[in-house]
Amino acid sequence: MNEKNHADVKVIFALTLIHFTGDFYISFVNPLLPVFVEEFSLSLTQVGLIAGMMRMLAFVVQPGVGYFADRYRSRVFVLGGPLLSIVFISLVGWTHSFWGLLLFIALGATGSSMFHPSVAGMVANYAGRHFGLSLSIFNIGGMVAFGIGPLFITYLVGRWGLEVTPWTAIPGLALMALLFRITPRPLGEGLRGQGFSGALRTAFGDVWKSIFLIWVIMVLHAFVNQAFQAFIPVLYAHDGQTLVSIGFVVSLFSLAGSLSGLLAGHLSDRIGYRPIFIGTFLLAAPCLIMMLFLHGSWVYLGATLGGFFLFATLPLGLVMAQKLAPQGKSMVSSLMMGLAMGMGGVMTPLVGKLADIFSIRAALFVVALVPLASLCLVAFLPDKKLREQPST
Repeated sequence: MNEKNHADVKVIFALTLIHFTGDFYISFVNPLLPVFVEEFSLSLTQVGLIAGMMRMLAFVVQPGVGYFADRYRSRVFVLGGPLLSIVFISLVGWTHSFWGLLLFIALGATGSSMFHPSVAGMVANYAGRHFGLSLSIFNIGGMVAFGIGPLFITYLVGRWGLEVTPWTAIPGLALMALLFRITPRPLGEGLRGQGFSGALRTAFGDVWKSIFLIWVIMVLHAFVNQAFQAFIPVLYAHDGQTLVSIGFVVSLFSLAGSLSGLLAGHLSDRIGYRPIFIGTFLLAAPCLIMMLFLHGSWVYLGATLGGFFLFATLPLGLVMAQKLAPQGKSMVSSLMMGLAMGMGGVMTPLVGKLADIFSIRAALFVVALVPLASLCLVAFLPDKKLREQPST
């Protein structure tokens, strides 16, 4: 472990690169949804099923992964998860049916849910006193992946078709060879001798109510996030945008969020968490609505502003939970990054059904108002208690 007050830059870089690699391949799915719709004649409900299934797997797998990651010092989840994502997401171009497509995406999503809790749980052990900043940098790995991945895959598929996707596995496999050499084993968090319920009691103890409040806010955040990422590409395709333009919109949406996440992580160490949640939630709703009604080149401005304010608080939920429950970092990570995303994803098919009945714009307009409704929960965040907690 590094000295208490200094971050281990090499390890933080390795963990960030793992995050980038796994999420880079998962980022292929949403911008290719219009291609899947055309290729397999999908309904909007089926589109919602794909997006919801990806997050449902996080709900099924991540809490268990977090539990075992806290108990055992192994790189199986840390490096094996990204390998699954690289291999199976790359194979979507070889499937010839909706069910085959669903299977490959499901296996790739399972890989994503394997590595997230254990890798995120390792950040605190190597961050020193720069916990908020280090976790935001780690989060940037995923956000940048979601920024450039859509551009990469839409350019390739737009030019050569879906059949090119298996070749995209080559750079990912090369990166994994490098990461195998530089990534340390997880340190473990002292939960080896306890069962699942005992580990929960040890990890959360008297702070479970605060953890639950943060989790509910993150579920609502995930619901909005997943609904827009799933249906904005389909909406813009209906409006006549090209596949590359759609990839650019998705990239701007994520890249703007990576910048705001880094800024929010830095500011949270100075001014606390609640002010950031209040400000970004107030501004996210009108910016997301802008995304629905702007046309032409203005859609890029809407995507930038919408992503900037929507994603700003994404790393903060994880930082807050890990500060409150330092004995179960991987398990907390699984709740905030897995279970929350899973529960948010469960509702995505409902958005698809509403879009089939009414329209995509009408369904997403209602979803865009969720951040405003979430403000009543943000008011109860234990901001003072969180600022008194040491960065571990």
